[in-house]
Amino acid sequence: MDEDRRHRWAIGGHEYERHERRRGRRFAYEELCPERTALVVVDVVGFFVTGSAYTASVVPRVRELADATRAAGGTVAWVLPAVAARPDPWAVGFYGAQAAEAYRRSGGTGPPAERLAAGLVPGPGDAVLEKSAPSAFFPGRCPLPEVLAERGVDTVVVCGLVTDVCVAATVRDAATLGYRAVLVADACATRSDAAHNAVLETVYRSFGDVRSTAAVVALLSGGAAGKV
Repeated sequence: MDEDRRHRWAIGGHEYERHERRRGRRFAYEELCPERTALVVVDVVGFFVTGSAYTASVVPRVRELADATRAAGGTVAWVLPAVAARPDPWAVGFYGAQAAEAYRRSGGTGPPAERLAAGLVPGPGDAVLEKSAPSAFFPGRCPLPEVLAERGVDTVVVCGLVTDVCVAATVRDAATLGYRAVLVADACATRSDAAHNAVLETVYRSFGDVRSTAAVVALLSGGAAGKV
């Protein structure tokens, strides 16, 4: 497997033009207040990192984003799949018994902080949480909203795996709950460019900004983030 096969991501020019006409600017959130910003890292565990030729490529950018968020005074929240005692009956009926069992074990074993993909280590002030639904913001299925409320967070920068399932669900629910949401286009991945880019366009059109790792790092440091 090519461990650094990155998505050739893009958003159609017509989508940028639509928002520029509506609000007079390309991006809704042109500044980030680090103290009120959380980097939400979704499901970057071994099971998903090895899932496609693209997914391993996110690890260096996730690490860069986490370092930049901490350095700026923001919150880093690592969200992992909860490991249930038995497969969910719905999952068995939908996926079949074998796939349901694989997903049940997808979060790995051991303490949550030790289940992250190789090369990722939580910092002392980071939050490490489990979720039992695709979205980290679905009511009652993850303590993330309560943790962010305690820290005064109103902006979430979302990255992780996989783009079109848990990442997309997390961004949508974050926006629904009123968070300023930013999806990091080159710090999430899935099985194909087409699937990845379809999510980017939908998120940019209706739920939040879509930015590159470099742009988010620049915003966290108070610099200019440019066009991407």
